[in-house]
Amino acid sequence: MTTTVSELPSFAERYRVIQSRDRRFDGQFVTAVRSTRIYCRPSCPARTPKEENVTFYATSAAAHEAGYRACKRCLPEAAPGSPLWDVRGDVAARAMRLIADGVVDREGVPGLARRLGYSSRHLTRLLTAELGAGPLALARAHRAHTARALLVGTDLSSADVAFSAGFSSVRQFTDTIGEVFGMPPRDLRARRSDASGVEATAGQIDLALPVRGPIDTTGLFGWMRAHAIPGVEEGDDRSFARVARLPGGPAWFEVRLADDGRLRLRARLSALADLGTLIARVRRLFDLDADPLAIDEALARHPALAAAVEAIPGVRVPGAIDADEMLLRAMIGQQISVASARTMQGRLAAELGESTAIGPHPLTLFPSPAVIAERGLEVLRGPAARMRAIVEAAAALAEGDLELSAGDDGADQRERLLAMRGIGPWTADYVRMRVLGDPDVLLPGDVAARAGAAALGLPSDPAGFTEWSARTAPWRSYVMAHFWYAAPVTQAWRAPAETAAAVVASPRRRRTSGLRADVVLTPSPATDAESETPA
Repeated sequence: MTTTVSELPSFAERYRVIQSRDRRFDGQFVTAVRSTRIYCRPSCPARTPKEENVTFYATSAAAHEAGYRACKRCLPEAAPGSPLWDVRGDVAARAMRLIADGVVDREGVPGLARRLGYSSRHLTRLLTAELGAGPLALARAHRAHTARALLVGTDLSSADVAFSAGFSSVRQFTDTIGEVFGMPPRDLRARRSDASGVEATAGQIDLALPVRGPIDTTGLFGWMRAHAIPGVEEGDDRSFARVARLPGGPAWFEVRLADDGRLRLRARLSALADLGTLIARVRRLFDLDADPLAIDEALARHPALAAAVEAIPGVRVPGAIDADEMLLRAMIGQQISVASARTMQGRLAAELGESTAIGPHPLTLFPSPAVIAERGLEVLRGPAARMRAIVEAAAALAEGDLELSAGDDGADQRERLLAMRGIGPWTADYVRMRVLGDPDVLLPGDVAARAGAAALGLPSDPAGFTEWSARTAPWRSYVMAHFWYAAPVTQAWRAPAETAAAVVASPRRRRTSGLRADVVLTPSPATDAESETPA
């Protein structure tokens, strides 16, 4: 069974999943058992309940609202997030992305409703009908999820855990943990393994990130390293770190591949309440909630892609930690090489950015849109029209005339971006791919992707490229990743590696590990008027 955009699993299909204890579906739904009043993840090792006692819910919040508590054995709150919130572009999915980003905690339900273009009452009705719970209950479940991760993954005090997870008081935190998990916070913490705790102090976090495997960590860390802005970001083949602005102030974080094969997040925050927002954005940056087996299965059905998919299992499409920054970086990188874009972005950060010592050593925050709008022309170099377009976009972001977020409607966001001077289809679609996590974006003007298609024996002219790629919907963003891998020019961005095109030429090549792939995901410099360089 593979979950697609238009076809969600039926009761019978979901029941077969829990009978087989298939871990691939953890996070995609929960199983509530009426006889025990407990809900579990699909892979729970407990005895499979009788069909007549089972109710399936799309979210744990819906199970909470129906009077169920989380299983103490499988801890469904520890599962990766559902990939549906990226695959779907409807109001429910957009709301879930914004709730994970902490919008309800910061702005309340009215703020969430305003961003989505509905009244609070109508939005609550929509989410309750679609997901079984309203925005307050969904936000509460998200806070419980964050609190559980901190209780079992750090040594933070209960008070620090409460405020890091977004609770307004320790009492509210204690009551919620008791209701959701059926035990007080101290008992939940006592259930962790001896190896799970990592020394931490207030404002510093170190915890594991749940991932639905396989995952191409080499491609992810290679992409991050190749595009890292000097002084802002830094990385190697097993880690990536940077500083970023969060609602409560500057934050530093590092994602690393630990010796046990798990991804871990280490962070230092100006405000502990930003932790839930940071985790959500890091998960989007590394595309951790994708369903790689479903994607690989769908793409491997096409003979021209089968070898590439086999060579690089679990390919991910990097997201964005900050939507405004992503747009400005994309515009700066238009029609120049990756190296040139990094140089210009590094100069911009060095001259206009704000130094912060929140991390292990001083780094620089990427300049805010307001600062770039005011002083960008003093630093930026290139064609005058393009520089003015960047400054105008920064001014629109700073003044609120242009708002970008992970909760945007994709078509509306694209239309608003195309209406601005200096932003063409490549930039608008690239931002949609990175900021929204849209899995079905094709960039027919991208020279590197078309070169990769040619290396795989596929049409490389814009019309033929577009026509052939249409058959891979709704996963065209991931097809773009494979095309970028296959482009000969990507050899410049790899550690010892081979492209997917080389795999096609050498079919005897042994399949790579499900955890590590050996190709770095980076597109080539653009050379024509349509194509631009990913930033």
